[in-house]
Amino acid sequence: MDTTNTNTLTIATSPVTGATSPVADAVATKNSVVLETTGQSLMQTAQHYLEVAHQHLFMADTYIQLGLIAGIYLLAYWLGSKLRKASKFVDNQPDAKDHPIRRITYRIDKMLFPLIAIILLKVVSEFSASVIGANWILDLALTIAVLLFVNSVINVCVSHPILANLLKWMMLPLLFLHMVGWLAGIIEVLQGLSLNLGNIEISAYGLARVLIFGTLLFWVGRASNNVGQDIIRKQESLDIRTREVFAKLFEVALVCVIALLLLNVMGINLTALAVFGGAVGVGLGFGLQSIASNFISGIIILLDRSVTIGDYIEMEDGQKGFVRHFKMRYTTLETYDGKDIMVPNEKFISSTFVNWSHKNPKQRYRVDFSVAYQTDIRAMVEIIKDVVAEHPQVLSGDEYPIEERPDCEIDSFGDSGVNVFVEFWMEGIDDGKNRVGGDLMLSIFETLREHNISIPFPQREVRVLNTDYTVTNTTKKNN
Repeated sequence: MDTTNTNTLTIATSPVTGATSPVADAVATKNSVVLETTGQSLMQTAQHYLEVAHQHLFMADTYIQLGLIAGIYLLAYWLGSKLRKASKFVDNQPDAKDHPIRRITYRIDKMLFPLIAIILLKVVSEFSASVIGANWILDLALTIAVLLFVNSVINVCVSHPILANLLKWMMLPLLFLHMVGWLAGIIEVLQGLSLNLGNIEISAYGLARVLIFGTLLFWVGRASNNVGQDIIRKQESLDIRTREVFAKLFEVALVCVIALLLLNVMGINLTALAVFGGAVGVGLGFGLQSIASNFISGIIILLDRSVTIGDYIEMEDGQKGFVRHFKMRYTTLETYDGKDIMVPNEKFISSTFVNWSHKNPKQRYRVDFSVAYQTDIRAMVEIIKDVVAEHPQVLSGDEYPIEERPDCEIDSFGDSGVNVFVEFWMEGIDDGKNRVGGDLMLSIFETLREHNISIPFPQREVRVLNTDYTVTNTTKKNN
């Protein structure tokens, strides 16, 4: 180590000829010396392990350990198969509606074999070290078992193929290097490969750490958010509004934790964020005001319970639909046309909206029509009330209060006839699968025709006041 430092110092202070600066030449020389020294060290380590393997090739304890490894893997496979058959969680494949814990326990089935092998190898390795004084082959088998277990975890928990391959290519080599004791040397090499930009030193180890742990934190945060919110929303003991509040708070807390961990991995001092927090506060007052307003409005909506999942909302501008999702910035309304309307959360605070199903799913609707003046209005009213009450989705009968039963009344006297309307109550919104208004209009039309009740329509007469003016039929008749 002293020789390396001396060589680096001598090269850094030697005269420089060329266009490059002395500092750049010194850094480049230092990096090349570190790489050469590390390469020699790794070659010596590999040669040492080859010599050890050759020495133990003809020793009895080597074959004892190999026999133990074979027995352990067979025992782990047998125990894993027995546990799979005895467990009721792996009998039937769960669907999307099942509880998240149920789906997780079903996936554990594929991780039983390497997990049992790890436990048995660890126990036997400690026993072998104290009895026969050698366990390096068992340690190698334990390393392989851990790699198999991590590979199984990635295959089971990560569904995205690109992200799964990325985690395998990053985590498995790092885990292997850590377990064989080579990771510390490689980290030292990467720390030596650095680039100075003013007062900032950027090393290869820092970049690799941010890349690896940033990807891992991103995946862990996304998976934890999906599983956590799914578990919260499956809690039937809580009402739907409380579940949404806890789901939103869980998402916010998880984002904050992941952000703090990522800042720590990047080597940023968290105490230095006080100045940054002041800058963010100023930004919230100007450029980020709308984002902060929508975020806080979403929290207020969930806490005051004015809107919840499944409510039918009609906005002030006429847009309406069912509430399907609450996001940090907007709320999703699903219309009967299959469209999703993204409504900023701030609109629910600053403007008026109608919640059709806030307290009671029962709604009152009306159908307007007209009849001729010569109609027996009293008889017609009773007929229409009976027809409307026969519809299966209309609330009718003695079990309902009189104000919720179908009612037919005169609205006004029009130019051509009597304007009448019929009111009725139903559960849900009069649209989609609950389309009742259209059915009632058809039933009313058929009933009026059946009882010879005419529906008036505007008629106009043309009177010719000028007697000298004659009107002739210019329509040509077909021969």
